Amino acid sequence: MNINKIELPEKSVLSKEKENFDYIDSFEGKLADTDRTINISDVGKAFFASSPKWGKKMFAFRNKVVSLFGLKTGTEKDTVKAPENFTYEVGERVGLFKIFGKTSNEIVLGEDDKHLDFRVSLLFDKNIDQKEANFLTISTTVKYHNWLGILYFLPVRPFHKLIVPAMLKNMIVHLESGK
Repeated sequence: MNINKIELPEKSVLSKEKENFDYIDSFEGKLADTDRTINISDVGKAFFASSPKWGKKMFAFRNKVVSLFGLKTGTEKDTVKAPENFTYEVGERVGLFKIFGKTSNEIVLGEDDKHLDFRVSLLFDKNIDQKEANFLTISTTVKYHNWLGILYFLPVRPFHKLIVPAMLKNMIVHLESGK
């Protein structure tokens, strides 16, 4: 399975504000949905169920460190799986993540904090003509508010570039297997 680094998709609601972000990345993978049964809430559930084990440990470590600086944290448990009744509606929250937007093919989640704001777009681009050529894209944007945001993201950036493609692969496996 190939995961490719791409530009922020123009179809993403985040693309309208791209000049306002200090950091942007997007990763895309092909997702087969031959039965046309996958919806955007399934994509959201897969996001919270697809973090690699090493990523969960890193997030737990991150929470311990940033709590010393008064920054927002989620619990490791909250970020692993959303509750069954979670609908991915604007304003709902799972751990550190708040839902900021939802359309029929995209969920935008993230957080605003005193050092930086971040958004994660889960974009499911269904190809109308080819059921085997659907694409799932995870895009991340960051807006720094101060030097602490820049300092915070400096060590996060290289790990972010490893964990997002790993999560995307896990999400695609999860969605294609119908779990």
